Amino acid sequence: MCGIVGYVGAQQAAPILLDGLTRLEYRGYDSAGVAIYDGAELKVAKAKGRLQVLSDLIQGGAAIPGTVGIGHTRWATHGAPSDVNSHPQVSRSGRIAVVHNGIIENYAALKQFLVDQGVPFASETDTEVVAQLIEYFYHGDLLQAVGRVLHRIQGAYALGILCADCPDQLIAVRRDSPLILGIGAGENFLASDVTALIRHTREVIYMEDGELAVLTREGIQCYNHFLQPVDKEISHVDWEIDAAEKGGYEHFMFKEIMEQPQALRRAVFPRIRDGEVYLEDFGLSDAYIRSLRKIYIVACGSSYHVGMVGKYSLERVLRIPVEVSLASEFRYRDPIVGEGTLVLVISQSGETLDTMAALRQAKKLGAQVLSIVNVVGSSIARESDVVLYTWAGPEIAVATTKAYTTQLAVLDLLGLYFARRLGTLEEEEYHAILQELLLLPAKMEQVLEHREDIQYYASQYFNHDSVFYIGRNLDYALGLEGSLKLKEISYIHSEAYAAGELKHGTISLIEDGTLVVALATYDALFDKAMNNVVEVKSRGADVLALTTQAHREAMETLASGLITIPDTHPMLLPSLGVVPLQLYAYYVALMRGCDIDKPRNLAKSVTVE
Repeated sequence: MCGIVGYVGAQQAAPILLDGLTRLEYRGYDSAGVAIYDGAELKVAKAKGRLQVLSDLIQGGAAIPGTVGIGHTRWATHGAPSDVNSHPQVSRSGRIAVVHNGIIENYAALKQFLVDQGVPFASETDTEVVAQLIEYFYHGDLLQAVGRVLHRIQGAYALGILCADCPDQLIAVRRDSPLILGIGAGENFLASDVTALIRHTREVIYMEDGELAVLTREGIQCYNHFLQPVDKEISHVDWEIDAAEKGGYEHFMFKEIMEQPQALRRAVFPRIRDGEVYLEDFGLSDAYIRSLRKIYIVACGSSYHVGMVGKYSLERVLRIPVEVSLASEFRYRDPIVGEGTLVLVISQSGETLDTMAALRQAKKLGAQVLSIVNVVGSSIARESDVVLYTWAGPEIAVATTKAYTTQLAVLDLLGLYFARRLGTLEEEEYHAILQELLLLPAKMEQVLEHREDIQYYASQYFNHDSVFYIGRNLDYALGLEGSLKLKEISYIHSEAYAAGELKHGTISLIEDGTLVVALATYDALFDKAMNNVVEVKSRGADVLALTTQAHREAMETLASGLITIPDTHPMLLPSLGVVPLQLYAYYVALMRGCDIDKPRNLAKSVTVE
């Protein structure tokens, strides 16, 4: 959530900041602002609403000349969305400006201290406390002042700091919130996400927790929390800029739905060699795998739903207990983590704060941590014992699609890799699943080719205000993600239920015209799924069913609408089944006129609790 961009160089800063912030819009925000040093003083422009409001205010950047500056898109935490509460926040003299992602947990006590010293406050934000505190400690050495502040503030933060007395430099600070430094020729950058920098540079430095950096036109110097210089490795970003652009599609979400077959090929094909799962430089020994007694899957949001699917699949092929825990709950529940426990962390961004905290808790308890992430060099990737990247490419839409399907594919590969070493899966089935994994992208393309059928059903049902997803086993886990997709981008109330629980309360909500999305892809429980369809139809529900080609004929006699997917191995059904659910949510949101790529109140990467 929120976005930070900073620039120091020879070019005009404001247009570069606006361009970078545009590329961070997907992270979620409700206001935006910039601070530029114009040769005499800091010029600050801020506006509530979309970035275009700010751009119009400063004439695309032309109204504020200057070659050093910081910019921000804010997602409100402390203080309602407003021009005043927008970032950058400035000190009372106007000489120091700060942009901030995260939360300063002890801001109230610090604010009271400053108020007692006669310092006036203009905003309701915790960020203004940082700007005022830096000025309080500033006596000619900005870096020392920032260092003193960092020893007093608590919480998670990424900071970009600009001072009118030091107009040739920016200061960057990071703790538990992502911040990346970009290296150019006679210019340097800072940003909360590499997508803001890729147009200008491919050479980046990933800051570690507790580090500071001073950026000038000539270079970047990083420091540890004792303000001692540290050497940093420079990383090269190898994906193309068009991967983060719409490429002719109306929305990033639709583009990313359509990219899923190719993303799957990148995630799966290099990891199957000569009929075996191949995980390059995998850090868990066969002996360790054989010692496993329990697996925790820890994640948030859609990644948690991947874990729910994974529980069914992993327990079946490994015969090891698998527990799925929301990351936000894991660290507060005193989890039982002992010898023989693997903690499997799943995250798209690799920066989700709750997931990071759960990972650290697991390591403190002595567990090995294996992560499945998309973003190379992210915090979760760097702090895990073993990392499997999904190689999905940049995902810009807030509502995840290709991250979900690639996470699921990598988790399936991991399950097969473990099963091979444990001897828990018959040879014939092992190779059958591998073969179907290789066919999965082509079968997904078949689903996408029939997207007009799904668009038709969306046109029939987009005006429902409440929708229920029901399913059993893998279909129940799949329904959790389908329901989330619908609610987060269309704002329709939607819930997923285990179909076997209908009679335990849920069925009381079914009445004439209620839309029920019945998931019935899992062959072993298809007859029971049919019975559930009969139950809700007898209470007046409209039923939109999802099943496989093998069961099409049986289901179409009952359902009001029917979507089918190709037959595949049961373990892989959710990978195909999620695609029509993504498309259905997309088309419903489109017909309701929603801002699909930037759903209200949501952010791509949740870096606060």
